[in-house]
Amino acid sequence: MSYESINWDKLGFDYIKTDKRFLSHWRDGAWQKGTLTEDNVLHISEGSTALHYGQQCFEGLKAYRCKDGSINLFRPDQNAMRMQRSCGRLLMPQVPTEDFIEACKEVVRANERFIPPYGSGGALYLRPFVIGVGDNIGVRTAPEFIFSIFCIPVGAYFKGGLKPHNFLISGYDRAAPNGTGAAKVGGNYAASLMPGSEAKKANFADCIYLDPQTHSKIEEVGSANFFAITHDNEFVTPKSPSVLPGITRLSLIDLAQSRLGLKVIEGDVFIDNLKDFKEAGACGTAAVITPIGSITYKDEPHVFYSETDVGPITQKLYNELTGVQSGDIEAPAGWIVKV
Repeated sequence: MSYESINWDKLGFDYIKTDKRFLSHWRDGAWQKGTLTEDNVLHISEGSTALHYGQQCFEGLKAYRCKDGSINLFRPDQNAMRMQRSCGRLLMPQVPTEDFIEACKEVVRANERFIPPYGSGGALYLRPFVIGVGDNIGVRTAPEFIFSIFCIPVGAYFKGGLKPHNFLISGYDRAAPNGTGAAKVGGNYAASLMPGSEAKKANFADCIYLDPQTHSKIEEVGSANFFAITHDNEFVTPKSPSVLPGITRLSLIDLAQSRLGLKVIEGDVFIDNLKDFKEAGACGTAAVITPIGSITYKDEPHVFYSETDVGPITQKLYNELTGVQSGDIEAPAGWIVKV
């Protein structure tokens, strides 16, 4: 798709080649000075560990056009730190936070024309990643690495925008106990392809995974985190070593407490106790907030607030979060980095 053919009002979550991307190589024990390139094709060794052993991780964050024309990056320091943790888990060199944020800024500036207009509901999605490359065949850490960031303009992740979607409890596991569930690595997502596809074939938006040890507790929603609102207006979200620590989840925890006055509980969310919740949602950088209309478990659907309307607290959380991101609502200290 060319820039001229973009319909800003109908953007989905699809790859669009933009003008420039950032590229840096790790060789001889250090990251080389990165550069912007127009080439969207990576040239890597056939023996790269990323291809054979899954030695790679990635991130996702967004840049937003504000009403005054300025550009907001939302909490890039948190993405930098999460990528460092993922790299550490996979024995890859970490990208320093300052370098990560500066590379994000460079990519946004170089592709500014692709940032969706203020008020369109869209954003510029950035995809940083680190992969193991170089000539290798043994099961060991790579001799070289690539750190790159590309970007695409995006609209709503789930078609139809902010409206409830229905989800299915999966019989598969997303990640192993004490595995890589808390790292943002490609293998977790590869494992989710088949269960996600099966859920969509059955007319669900995606599947929800239970904890891999007991299969009694909700952990994650496909490619997003889970949260729910109790009848006593408590914000509940799963806490588990297998759950990816989402930046949107972290932000909603803060906003629920500081802006909406809700009590926040991070803990076990038992699948047999869905009746305790009046609202539920999926949250993540791509999805932002997706209200959950119903969850089907063992062929029995449980409906939350409504299968057609967004619950009032979920709506308030969405308004607060997107208002902060777009600059319409004052952000907590340190959340916004101007490009």
